[in-house]
Amino acid sequence: MSSVLLERQFLPPKATNQVWVLTRRLITPSLRNGEIWTAVASPVVFTVGFYIPLVGVMTFLGSGSGTYSQFLMPMIVLQGVAFSAIAASFRSATDAVEGINRRFAAMPIAHWVPVAARMGANMFRCALTVVSSVVCGYLIGFRFHLGIAHTFGFLLLAMAIGFVLSLGADVIGSLTRSPEATSQALILPQMLFGMLSAGFAPSDQFPAWIEPFVRNQPVSQWAYLLRALAGDPTFETGPTWGIAFPAVLWLVSGTLIFAPLAIKLSARRP
Repeated sequence: MSSVLLERQFLPPKATNQVWVLTRRLITPSLRNGEIWTAVASPVVFTVGFYIPLVGVMTFLGSGSGTYSQFLMPMIVLQGVAFSAIAASFRSATDAVEGINRRFAAMPIAHWVPVAARMGANMFRCALTVVSSVVCGYLIGFRFHLGIAHTFGFLLLAMAIGFVLSLGADVIGSLTRSPEATSQALILPQMLFGMLSAGFAPSDQFPAWIEPFVRNQPVSQWAYLLRALAGDPTFETGPTWGIAFPAVLWLVSGTLIFAPLAIKLSARRP
């Protein structure tokens, strides 16, 4: 009996327990350093900054102030989870530059455990951002029109987008090993893909030479599917396979590219 207890005492902890402990290591400080409040407040800033200036312009163009909140809502969500991804890059770069990754590499833990822990904390922030975005959307007139299943699909898709963006940002942060430079560098792609997308205005309102890029880039495709899942009071048809396939393809491609890179970077030994 004593030999069994002694053997159990020296068994390595389960990977799930390791992930939980390391995830708490990231979430607990965020309750004190303001990261949680930033995740909640960023959709508020995006809602005020996007809706108030643009609703009058879109009314002038014939979209109507009553429907522009429905049109804009996916962009508020996408900008919110993209902002959370920047925080993910800052965390991974900090772990790399402070030697935490080297310590983890020398410990008896699986290569994927530190990545899973960081992603757990990232998804916690993304969940807060998505909830805050929906609340802000309801305040400006956004509504779900297609029932519980489509509403759940909308929220699940928003979290999946946040996962892919956070995973890519985690890889970039681990590679650059510079928290400040990484965070600043990721703001530019966020602005570029956000402004040149169908999130603020339909793609046919862009110049013809750039319209194909605007229509087919991932932010636009994700915005199309989010709008379809939310529905519209004028045409409650829901998403079609033609709308869903490109958006899901971008998600799967991003996961297949970034997940192996993140684990490979975490597996580097000192």
